Amino acid sequence: MHEPSERHLPTSTTRAARERRLASVAALVVACLGFTLTLLLGARAGTSAPTAKAESSAAGVAPVVQGGNYSKFSHSTGEHARLPCLLCHRREDNSPRPIRSIGHTPCAGCHTQQFADASNPICTICHASPQSSAVKPFPSIRSFNLRFDHATHARAGARPRAACAACHKPARRGVALSIPAGFAAHTTCFQCHAPRAQGPSGRDISSCSTCHNLGGYRRTPESAPAYRVGFSHAEHARARLGCDDCHTLRAGASQGRQVTSPQPLMHHASLRARSCMTCHNNKRAFGGDDFSDCKRCHKGNAWHF
Repeated sequence: MHEPSERHLPTSTTRAARERRLASVAALVVACLGFTLTLLLGARAGTSAPTAKAESSAAGVAPVVQGGNYSKFSHSTGEHARLPCLLCHRREDNSPRPIRSIGHTPCAGCHTQQFADASNPICTICHASPQSSAVKPFPSIRSFNLRFDHATHARAGARPRAACAACHKPARRGVALSIPAGFAAHTTCFQCHAPRAQGPSGRDISSCSTCHNLGGYRRTPESAPAYRVGFSHAEHARARLGCDDCHTLRAGASQGRQVTSPQPLMHHASLRARSCMTCHNNKRAFGGDDFSDCKRCHKGNAWHF
């Protein structure tokens, strides 16, 4: 038995069928439009993110990566490494310990979201607790290298008035000379590198970056082979010898190799090198073939230094 066509159906039945068909078509159109809009918005978001990042970089403010570790500060992160030192550190006097800038401005400029949350661990970098206004002591710094060139400081206009003695002090009862280290070294360096100080060429030499850059630091040891024998800087200073009588500078050499030292040998030293016998030849100083001077360096029956 054949089903009746729409023209044989009652008017009310035909109208209901048409409305159902129109509703189905409308739902399909809406679904297609929604899918298309989703694709367009996704493509637009993908292209707008780099643009925002580029605008942020062009403005000099590095975008902040969310979800990082904000419980400690690191100078070596890409964003921090590009910032000038004096943005966060003030140089108003010769205090040996660096001083942080007053207020939250340097940090909150990039870390707005973290500073808006009073419980965020970023507060504990400087404060004892997020609720406390007490500031922690300035921490020790291990992430910075030191750039120091003896030859540069020996040039006219850059040479300290006290010469080598401006940085190196007698140690071990005059046998050795000390090398400035840690924040105490700032006390020595700031004699010349005062706030807003300028070098001979007019360049500012007061910023941290004048002497420091990122990287590990291995300080020059204060021991030397000569200290294990009968040698004393104090005794040679009383003989009115200057540092350049025994040491020469190597311009551009690596740390620890910028200043040469004589061989701490007398009887088996190289004839081509500077050594004890360069001066102790019984002409300039005691030594040579005069065996009556042996006990001036050798002590005891074993003839040890």
